[in-house]
Formats: sequence, structure tokens, C-alpha cells
Amino acid sequence: QVQLVESGGGLVQAGDSLRLTCAASGGAFSRYDMGWFRQAPGKERDVVAYISSSSIPTYYTDSVKGRFTISRDNAKNTVALQMNSLKPEDTAVYYCAAGARVRVLTPTSFDTWGQGTQVTVSS
Repeated sequence: QVQLVESGGGLVQAGDSLRLTCAASGGAFSRYDMGWFRQAPGKERDVVAYISSSSIPTYYTDSVKGRFTISRDNAKNTVALQMNSLKPEDTAVYYCAAGARVRVLTPTSFDTWGQGTQVTVSS
């Protein structure tokens, strides 16, 4: 089974950019659909972006459309989330997740999770 490790979080100001990277090991990364989720204090874990095993299709939650971009490099076993024009409401722990033949973008559809990386956006 694949293992996932996120990196790239941090403290930034509103309007700044961050790039999160998720490195996979131990499994056939190219076979997995990948998602980025986030969870703010006191809130549920929600999907932010999704990319299929073949890179098409992708999905973005409405609040990040036009600001965030998900991409993957199957040769390097990585998936990235480029986050531009960050807002305070983007503050959360961001998780990378892997699933096989994902049909519904809920946390239960993904089998493997990273440990999470904190993103804090100050106003």
C-alpha cells in the first residue's frame, strides 16, 4: 500500500502563494486517484481538489477555483497543490489522500492519508 508524506505548509499573508507537495512511496502511485482535503478547527474534513490516476479529470471545490491548481507527476510519484491568492479562510490542515477508482469525493472514498501539513493565512 502506498504511503504519503505532505510538505510545503506554513504561515503566509493573505494574497501570498504556497505549493504543497505529497510524496508517495511503497505502492503503484500511478494507479491511484489523488485528492487534497483540508480540515479547519471544529469543522469537517472536506475535499479541496482531486485528480484522477490519468490526470483527467480534475475537480476543485468552488471556493478555490481559479486560485488552486492540482497536478501530479507519476514518474516522480508526487502530487502537488499550487495555492495562489491565499485567503484567511484557507487556513486549515491540508491532507493528501489516495484512493482506487474514486467515484465520490468524500473522505471515506480514499484509503490512504498523509499526516497533514498546516497552512495558516494571516489577514
